[in-house]
Amino acid sequence: MILEPLTAVDGALPGHLLTEVTALYASNHAFFALGGDFPDPDDIRVEQVAGALADELAHPDAEVLLARSRGRLVGLAVTLARHPDPADPDPWIGLLMVDAGLHRTGVGREVATAVEERFRAAGRDAVRLAVLENNPDALRFWTALGYLVVGHREDRALHRPCAVLRKTL
Repeated sequence: MILEPLTAVDGALPGHLLTEVTALYASNHAFFALGGDFPDPDDIRVEQVAGALADELAHPDAEVLLARSRGRLVGLAVTLARHPDPADPDPWIGLLMVDAGLHRTGVGREVATAVEERFRAAGRDAVRLAVLENNPDALRFWTALGYLVVGHREDRALHRPCAVLRKTL
């Protein structure tokens, strides 16, 4: 598993990468149906994904990481080195997504472990994330990886109820 940062070229994301990432997002229509991030989770378009990624990359502490296995895009992680709340000392995993055809194969665990290793190598001692309250599968996934629920609150963007989880690294 290789994690590579997504970077803009001349201020734009390369078309071939956008096509790959859009296919990854589109494979996860059930997740997007729960979250409401896109108007039609069964019709996720390149321009919508480009906008979502541009919003992520506009944050100075955010990083979008592409997960590749044997050259194929198998997942994506969005991380945040610092949460906007100054009282929160931990980095965050804002999104971890695996190609839906690879769910329950261990790829998600590999991507999560690789992200944790990046934070550990950067000297961080814990990581947090939020799981939508209406997504029990995600909660089971993260708790199986050793994350503990430390609170509940709404997400900052769409005010959806979430469980906040934390893992000591």
